[in-house]
Parts: sequence; C-alpha cells; structure tokens
Amino acid sequence: MEMTPYQLANNTPLTLSPNFILPEEKRPNLSEVLPSDSIPIIDLNDHDIDDGQGPSPLVSKISQACEEYGFFQIINHGVPRELCQKVLAVVTEFFQLPPEERAQYLTKDHSKQVKVFNYYQKYEGIGKVTMWSETFSHPWHPTEDFTYLLPTNPPQYREVFAEYARAIGVLFDRLLSLISRGLGLDKDCLKRRIGEKPGLHTQANYYPACPDPELTMGMPDHNDLGSITVLLQVEGVTGLQVIKDGKWLTVDPVPDAFVINLADQTQVLSNGKFKSVGHRAVTNKLLPRLSLGMFYTPNDDTVIGPIEDLIDEEHPPKYRRYSFKEYMEEFYRQEGKRRRVKEAFELQR
Repeated sequence: MEMTPYQLANNTPLTLSPNFILPEEKRPNLSEVLPSDSIPIIDLNDHDIDDGQGPSPLVSKISQACEEYGFFQIINHGVPRELCQKVLAVVTEFFQLPPEERAQYLTKDHSKQVKVFNYYQKYEGIGKVTMWSETFSHPWHPTEDFTYLLPTNPPQYREVFAEYARAIGVLFDRLLSLISRGLGLDKDCLKRRIGEKPGLHTQANYYPACPDPELTMGMPDHNDLGSITVLLQVEGVTGLQVIKDGKWLTVDPVPDAFVINLADQTQVLSNGKFKSVGHRAVTNKLLPRLSLGMFYTPNDDTVIGPIEDLIDEEHPPKYRRYSFKEYMEEFYRQEGKRRRVKEAFELQR
C-alpha cells in the first residue's frame, strides 16, 4: 500500500512502497560519500575591521568559501542557542501532530503561502518518484504580516517563530553585507540588487527514519532558487550532502552553527564568481532528521543579471538579464526534472 507524504512522520514502515524507490542509477551510493572535513567553518567574531588595506580576514574567508564551495558553516553568529533549540522543538512538535491535522495544509498549489508538500522527481519510463520527507513552508517576514497565517497548534509556534525570524533577519543583513564586500562591492550592493521587498520564506524538512536509505532520497540533488539560505540542522543526525569536484561530501551538524549556502541568483549577480552548488539530503535507518531553512529570495518583478561593476573585457557577462518571475516559470516548466535552472539563462559564446 502506498503511503501519502504527510503520513510519513507518524509511521515507521518496515519496507519502502514502490513510489519511493529510485531508479538504480539515481540512488545515493552512500558508500562513495566523503567526510566533510574540508567544508569551511567560519567564526563571525573574526577580525572584521576595514583598515583600507584590502578585505578583512573575515571577508576574505567568506569570499574564499563562496568561490570554492558555495557552502560554509558559521559560528558565533549572534542567534542564541536557546532560541535555536526552541524553534527546532516547536517545528518537531508540528510534524508530530496527527496527520489529519497537518493535512489541512497539504496542497499541490505552489502559490499557497502556508503549505505541507512533498518533493518528487520524474524519470523517463518510471514516472514520478516521491522523496522520503515531508516539508512545511510559510513566510517568515515581515512578522506582523505573516503570524496570523501560522498554526495555532502547537500553541507556542507563532510566538517562537516570530522571535526566531527577527533574529535571522539581523543575521541575513550581516551575511549579505559580508558577501557583497567579498565581491569588492559596497556592503549594501547585494541587498539593493535583490530588492527592497524580497520574498522571505522558511522551509522545514522532516526526514523520518527510513527502512532502506540506499533505495531512496530525502531531498533530490538541487540548487536553491533564491539568493542565500540559512539552514539550521538538528544536532547528532547527518543527512545533508554537497557536491564538490564531482564528489558528494557530508555536511555534519556543528553545535551552535548555521549552514550557509549560496543560491542561483547570487551566482548570476556575481557573474559566476561565487557558486550556487548542488546539494541533497539522504536518510538513515535509525533516527529522524529535521532541518529548517530560511530563504532570502527576490520578488517576481526583480530583474536579475550580473552586477555591472563585475563586468569588463576580461569578465564579460555570463548570463542574460531576466525577471525572477521568468526564472520561476522556467523552474516550474521543468516539472520535477531538476535541470539546473540557471543554465537556461547562460549566454552562449
């Protein structure tokens, strides 16, 4: 019997139903995954004084990580540990609600602001394969505009998430400034180019313990669509993996750290200097895993293209200009095939 996505968090099946099983060539090959020793861990308390002698040590580290990996972790980021633990706890409580209560948010309509859904991929000759996860998504800013949309059960969900969103908003401002400076631009450049009214949403991903992690995936290989993502992982359970030089690396949870990954719009704005890279989530047999992503995304009308100050004879534009609405239309046109969307906007030379 096939299990619907929102039932996963409340069941521990002994076998995978066929709708979750990937084609053999698309399975995760977990034995080939490498450890994450090389992924940068950056202390935001590092020296960051602009002395006019070039970028600060902190900006240099951020820039190198964005150029080589597109992924890094940050510590001493200013968001209290207690607040991170509270938001993980309340999101976990949401996924532990009876499935019929969570089902009120279940939808295939991507335009819904608050929704429970499940990722999938389409394969020729097989059709749709469902991922071993459940996702809950909603806006996170401005808090006064979105709070009424959020669940009233768990009772503390609204209050905790609003507090967390305010703290993450401060962190995003600092990260955008550091990344801008890492490109040799003024500190407000990226924020201006992404727009005054960005689309800000969160996505909680719950990955139940899986009877056979070699046959399925929690989240398929993909690039994030927006500009930058701040991800909080539950400690003690691995699952996130990032591609580097054709090899998959694990991104182990670091205590009191956030994972930062650049998304497609930052790669385009940087004219390809900074990377948006593929990443995925695998499952395990023993423990469920939770991650909470906060996304900073342009709105539909924002025009995206390489920043003019990064273009010259030696560095011609690699991408054409487009509206973010056009970018998202291309994404949905793919209908789960997961081609790299940004490739559709590359200039041919």
